[in-house]
Amino acid sequence: MRRNAAGQHADIMATIEVDDLVKRYGDHTTVNGVSFAVERGEIFGILGPNGAGKTTIVECIEGLRARDGGDVAVCGIDPRGDTSELRQLLGVQLQESELPGKLKVGEAMELYGSFYRDPIDWRELIGALRLTDKIDSQFRRLSGGQKQRLSIALAMVGSPEVVVLDELTTGLDPQARRDVWDLIEGIRDRGVTILLVTHFMEEAERLCDRLAVIDAGRLVALDTPAGLASSLEGRQRIRFRPSAPLDRALLMALPEVTAVEWAGSQLVVTGTGNLLFAVTSLLAHHQVIAAGLRVEQATLDDAFVALTGRTIDD
Repeated sequence: MRRNAAGQHADIMATIEVDDLVKRYGDHTTVNGVSFAVERGEIFGILGPNGAGKTTIVECIEGLRARDGGDVAVCGIDPRGDTSELRQLLGVQLQESELPGKLKVGEAMELYGSFYRDPIDWRELIGALRLTDKIDSQFRRLSGGQKQRLSIALAMVGSPEVVVLDELTTGLDPQARRDVWDLIEGIRDRGVTILLVTHFMEEAERLCDRLAVIDAGRLVALDTPAGLASSLEGRQRIRFRPSAPLDRALLMALPEVTAVEWAGSQLVVTGTGNLLFAVTSLLAHHQVIAAGLRVEQATLDDAFVALTGRTIDD
């Protein structure tokens, strides 16, 4: 059941094992033959657009949803079997979760800690998450970022071996999102295995050791973020503001160019090979100056488009 990054069977120590997972709702197959293994102590990302089947996959891993085919194991436990033991090993931050509005932060931590046989000192945990001054605050009085940090604390209070975080930074402002990212890296540094579900490219690139790209319920790629981007070997992008009108057809006629599009006042030229030389030579021939010229290499976002034929927000 254990598989390596290429999908082949391998003798590795996996904390989470998913083999040919299938989930159906009536005639619709939401998850179709997904397989991967998460190694101990890594941040493993599940990346895909909304509706791709990401949350369904993790709900089958958590035991919240019954699978229709395949095998799943978390720390050697089948989520359909000994769920009481699984709850002691698994911490979960759900995509959408609410606490009673009048419940105080300290009360929530005390309550959740009572569910586990060996909980962390929740006051220390709250301190690490910069919520000490909110212990007596009601849940409804917390900001979005404070609620997210509390949800992480609740997922961690049982001293889990594995934490599942589902779209944890959705709705947060950029600074709050980066604060949460710092917290997640700190959790991983404690030796906890993290399964991160996201549709944010920057989040996936920043945090994840490896990524499973999910589209329409299928696994379309499994690699490191850098590995996925480097799969587009030679892909480049040039951005510039032309000093004079320039016919796009002239650029498209270059053998190195694969696409030309406008992004506001900038022309964005995508291609391979010696793209920069080909484009600048053409511009010089037509006496056009490339203001603010910038060369970009392929990104994770480019890899996703190449794998699925669309952007993650489509």
